[in-house]
Amino acid sequence: MEPGSESELDELNHFHLSGLIYSFVTLRNKMIRKSFIILLLACSSFLQSQNLYFPPTTGDTWETQDPLTLNWCAEKIDSLYAYLDSNHTKAFVLLKGGKIVLEKYFGNHTQNTPWQWASAGKTLTSFMTGIAQQEGLLSINDTSSKYLGKGWTACTAEQEDKITIRHQLTMTSGLDDGVPENYCTLDTCLLYKSDAGTRWAYHNAPYTLLDSVIEQATGQTLNAYVAQKLKTPTGMTGFFIKLGYNNVFFSNARSMARFGLLMLNKGKWNSTPVLTDSTYYRQLINTSQNLNLSYGFLWWLNGKNSFRLPTSQLVFPGPLIPSAPDDLYMALGKDGQFLNVAPSEDMVWVRMGESPDGLLVPYLLNEGVWQRINELICFINSLPASEKDDSLLQLFPNPASETLSIRSQKALKTISLYNLQGQLLNSLKTEGNTATVQTSQIGSGLYFISVTFADNTVQARKFAVE
Repeated sequence: MEPGSESELDELNHFHLSGLIYSFVTLRNKMIRKSFIILLLACSSFLQSQNLYFPPTTGDTWETQDPLTLNWCAEKIDSLYAYLDSNHTKAFVLLKGGKIVLEKYFGNHTQNTPWQWASAGKTLTSFMTGIAQQEGLLSINDTSSKYLGKGWTACTAEQEDKITIRHQLTMTSGLDDGVPENYCTLDTCLLYKSDAGTRWAYHNAPYTLLDSVIEQATGQTLNAYVAQKLKTPTGMTGFFIKLGYNNVFFSNARSMARFGLLMLNKGKWNSTPVLTDSTYYRQLINTSQNLNLSYGFLWWLNGKNSFRLPTSQLVFPGPLIPSAPDDLYMALGKDGQFLNVAPSEDMVWVRMGESPDGLLVPYLLNEGVWQRINELICFINSLPASEKDDSLLQLFPNPASETLSIRSQKALKTISLYNLQGQLLNSLKTEGNTATVQTSQIGSGLYFISVTFADNTVQARKFAVE
C-alpha cells in the first residue's frame, strides 16, 4: 500500500478498522453459508488455454461477450454500475473466458487513462521475482543481503542473515512494522522485531526492497525487466514510478485485466509461456506460511479458514470475501485498486478508482462488488422461450431427494446453484454431457440451477428438493 496524502501508518490503521468491522460480517455470512453447503460430483478441471480468449498484444482489439448470453439481467448490470459509481470508481472491467463482458468508465476516466495500482502492484513484483528465479538469476531461498548488501537493516548480522527473499515475499521478515514510517527503506527504519519466519506482519518496506533485489540479480532496471519479460509477451502497458520510498505501477484498466488473464492461464499468454516455473506459480496463489493462511506470495487468498489483517496480530475466522468463490485470489491496493481472479468462474475483474467516504482502504468494497456480481444472473422466468427447450437440458428426478442428475445435448462447462433469493450457493466446473449434484444437504424447497455450456451459452432451470 503506497503512501498518498496521509502516512502509511494512517492507511494501515484504516485497513485495520475496516477489517475489524469486516470480521463481524464474515462471521455472520459464514454461518449463513454453512446452511447451503453443496457437494458436486463431477469430473472437474481447470480451464485450459484453448478455451480462453487472448486479445492481440498490439492495438485496442478485444473480443466481447454479450452479457445476455450469460443470462445476466440488464437491470442488475445497471445496479452494479450504480454501486461502483457511488463508490468513486473510475474503471471497471470484467472478463469471462478472457472476453470482455462488462467494461465501464466513470467521469473523465477512459479506456486509455493510466491509474495507480498501489499495493495491487505487489503482485507484479512477486511475479517478476519468479521470472528471475526461473532464469537462474536468484533463488527465493537466498538471503536478502546477497543482493542488498550487508547492513541493509539495523539488525545484528546474525538477525539479518536469517532474512531471505521468501520472507520478503510472504511478509515474514521479522522486521518491526510498528515503526513511525512503515514504508521507509533506510537501514535506520528496519528494526528487529522477531526472527524471520516467526511473525506475519504487513510491512511495506521489506516488500519494496524486492525491487532492488530484482535489479541487482538481473542487472536491469525494474521497468526494463518488466517490459522485456512481461509487457512484450502480453501487450500490457504501464510503468513503475518512484514516489517517496515506493515504486508505484501505473497502467490502464485493460492492462491490469491482461495480467489477471495471464494468471488465470497459469502464467501463459495464450500458448506463449511467460512464467514457466509451475511450482512457483502455485506458491504465488496458495498459503505461503502457517501464520496467515490467506496470504500467498504478495497475493491475498480467499476460501481459507482464517486470515490476519495489517497492524493486527489477531486471527479472524472465515474467508476474506464470503460472497466470492473459495478459489479466488486477489491483488489489493490503496483506495480500492482491485484485481480479482476466480478460476472456477473463468472470471477476472478489475476495479480502479478512489476510496469511498475518504477511507484509504475500502476493504469491504470488494465484498460489495462480489455480492452484486452474484445477483447478475437471471432465472427461468426471464429466459426467452427458445432457451426453455427441455429437450436440450434435462433434470431428474425433480423433485430431487439425495441427488439431482443433469443430462444435456451439449457439452457442459459450469454448474451453478442458487436459492430463490438469487444467492449463489456453489459453482463448479464439469465436463461431458452429464453430471450429478448432491442435494441432500441444502434443505427442502425450490432452487435454481444455471448451466453454462462449452459454447458459453447459458440455461437456467427451477428444481425442487424434497
